[in-house]
Amino acid sequence: MKRILITGALGQIGSELTVKLRHLYGSENVLATDIRSNDSEAAQSGPFEILDVTDAGAMCEQAQKHKADTIIHMAALLSATAESNPVMAWNLNMGGLMNALEAAREFNCQFFTPSSIGAFGPTTPKDNTPQDTLQRPTTMYGVNKVAGELLADYYFHRFGVDTRGLRFPGLISYVAPPGGGTTDYAVKIFYEAVKNGSYTSYIGKGTFMDMMYMPDALEAIVQLMEADPTRLKHRNSFNVTAMSFEPGQIAAEIRKHVPGFTIDYEIDPVRQRIADSWPNSIDSSEATKQWGFNTKYDLQKMTADMLEKLKLKLGQTAK
Repeated sequence: MKRILITGALGQIGSELTVKLRHLYGSENVLATDIRSNDSEAAQSGPFEILDVTDAGAMCEQAQKHKADTIIHMAALLSATAESNPVMAWNLNMGGLMNALEAAREFNCQFFTPSSIGAFGPTTPKDNTPQDTLQRPTTMYGVNKVAGELLADYYFHRFGVDTRGLRFPGLISYVAPPGGGTTDYAVKIFYEAVKNGSYTSYIGKGTFMDMMYMPDALEAIVQLMEADPTRLKHRNSFNVTAMSFEPGQIAAEIRKHVPGFTIDYEIDPVRQRIADSWPNSIDSSEATKQWGFNTKYDLQKMTADMLEKLKLKLGQTAK
């Protein structure tokens, strides 16, 4: 990667990925784009353009103008938001992906887009879910992700576009606020622990889902994009994970740092139904085997770091 265009650069992953890539490859070599702007480091630390990814002409114009050799396509609606507006989710998630792939084909760019554990469904094996398995999701977000995996594979086999992707679990970060995902409870719980010493979970006790701390997720993207293509049996997308837990377990870990922290439950039926359709844990051994995937943070290390960083970030409002 030398000249990178990022869509959705102000989102949950994009806001931190943009900064990391600018540190690695130089600020002027990473063009951040989003449908809106703000005063974040991602928007202000290097070139930034407003881009609606459903506008194919604008996508190609930005890729050509930036002389991009890599497109990292992050723009999408997340699971819970997509379920509340499935037509909009299809138009954005699939239309935007098609436009980004076409730009990559036209300008011979390497290409990355994330998939998700949402690509699995209730008939997928729940424990140690393998890389290649049944994928029959029951959400619009999941349907988008499966279709996106297949579409990116098609562009690789049909047009030779160097497409790559990761099936991310829930991602936990202290930088970007939650963005409408089912696993967002695992971010909100830290904010509430620091601010109020308690949290009411919309996900039920005993509901296991895979998670990963954002620094590990960002490193995985870089690792995959820099990997020797001859080693990649799979491309779109690799299972990756760092930990699997249920709300009570993360609450217990937080309690080690925030004595007296309490958790209650008020289940959101929509997000609970989505969570119940996903695996309890997934197998990321193929990513390790094919391109050396690894993580640094487990639940204990992540919890300590999240609370430390959030206490600094929320110092004025934290109790």
